[in-house]
Amino acid sequence: MSQQQTKNSITLRGSAQIICEYLNFAINSVLFQRGLYPPETFKAQQQYGLTLLISEDAQINSFLTNLLSQSEEWIVNKKVRKISLIIINVANKEVLECWDFKVQYEDGDAELSKEKKEMVSSKDLKKIQQEIRDVMLQVAATISYLPFLDCRCSFDVLVHAQTDCDIPEKWSEAEPVVISNAQNVQLKSFSTNLHKMETVVSYKLVE
Repeated sequence: MSQQQTKNSITLRGSAQIICEYLNFAINSVLFQRGLYPPETFKAQQQYGLTLLISEDAQINSFLTNLLSQSEEWIVNKKVRKISLIIINVANKEVLECWDFKVQYEDGDAELSKEKKEMVSSKDLKKIQQEIRDVMLQVAATISYLPFLDCRCSFDVLVHAQTDCDIPEKWSEAEPVVISNAQNVQLKSFSTNLHKMETVVSYKLVE
């Protein structure tokens, strides 16, 4: 049994990679389905048993790669509380929508961690991917009933990290996000048993 468990063990690094991979697909799905960029600038990719869309825009890819590789380091070291994707009205800079991806830290498999001398999880990867699949399906379903974005929009991603983090060059402090007349939708969560990810979308209710 322990041989089987060892084979399936997920390290802290591996778990942080799973979290950031989800974030990449989730952010891209929102950008595509909310119409922030033309549909022809996205390509289909198979992941979690789903066909998902990923931007082919070099600037977007570079931005997300840098952001998520830094976030991965901070998640490994338990420095990140949440990552927020915000959608902004270009004309007046109003925040219309905020997708909060909240990270919680879990203890993994105590016995296996003791054996391997590092914190690990024995949760089956297929089970984790099934949970992520359910969340991705819910992201798509939620987007279908959000208010129509009838203005030109841009996006930004905020990393809510602990104050003792070394901030990379070209990163800056961000103001707190406030959405007037906000409605919230809580989506399903998934867990690697080392990290738990909760997704909540807040949006401006159109009067």
